[in-house]
Amino acid sequence: MSSRDDAERAGRALLSAHEASWALWAVLRTADEAQHALARDLGMTHTDARALDHVLSTPEQLGPVELGRRLGMSSASATAMVDRMVTGGHLARRPHPGDRRRQVLVATDRARTVAVAAMTPLLRALDAIAEDLDEAASTAVVGYLRAVAETQRAYGAGRGAR
Repeated sequence: MSSRDDAERAGRALLSAHEASWALWAVLRTADEAQHALARDLGMTHTDARALDHVLSTPEQLGPVELGRRLGMSSASATAMVDRMVTGGHLARRPHPGDRRRQVLVATDRARTVAVAAMTPLLRALDAIAEDLDEAASTAVVGYLRAVAETQRAYGAGRGAR
């Protein structure tokens, strides 16, 4: 047994939770490890890779200040990070479509291509696992994960967990 297994058993003894919740907690922990590996593969810091992920996956347009808030950074640190990512060819600044005083950030075509290439092996491995699920199990897993994502969004937005 690893020390991680021992720590998880100790945590379970202190906190009663459903087995699915503990399995999800393990996924969340290992997701952070995967994010660090992705950042390494992209040749970026973990924070820069998280910033790129936010810009690529957020439906609304983000400016440097909004991006910094999402990452828990000061405005000055966010500006320095964005400057570094623009210089590195990962992001570009564009005028905000509704407010000429503001800017929005967009991922460059190169950044999109590199990010997709880096993520493809992991996504293919995850797809192989999902393909082993029958239709009922797949429906249940997708429903559970979407409900978890919404609960985490609400928690992160300060609305508490359901």
